[in-house]
Amino acid sequence: MKKIMNKVNMAIVGMMVASPAFAAVNDKAICTFIADLRGVFRMLQTFCFIGAAFIIAGWAWGYISKPDSMKTDDLKTKGSGLLVGFILLFSVGLVLRFLLSASGQSYLGCPELLQW
Repeated sequence: MKKIMNKVNMAIVGMMVASPAFAAVNDKAICTFIADLRGVFRMLQTFCFIGAAFIIAGWAWGYISKPDSMKTDDLKTKGSGLLVGFILLFSVGLVLRFLLSASGQSYLGCPELLQW
């Protein structure tokens, strides 16, 4: 798991390093990028919200089905991880929703994307 997280972190750092250079080449490059990957962003947004819902539903179902087996220590260890996972998935979904919304695209300076 640690190796996978290191690879994911390196990919995120690479995207963060490349995006300012990508945007500096052309003012409308980020608009073209969002327009080309609009379907992918919508699918990721949907998956993030569905994943967050499944995390909370799984946690609630575990508590409803076996309330006696849930201990306070178990809630502290497993519950904090589930809560962090839910917050991360939900926040990624919100960021993607903002990028695809009219206010997000006008904030980025992409008024031509607002027509479709």
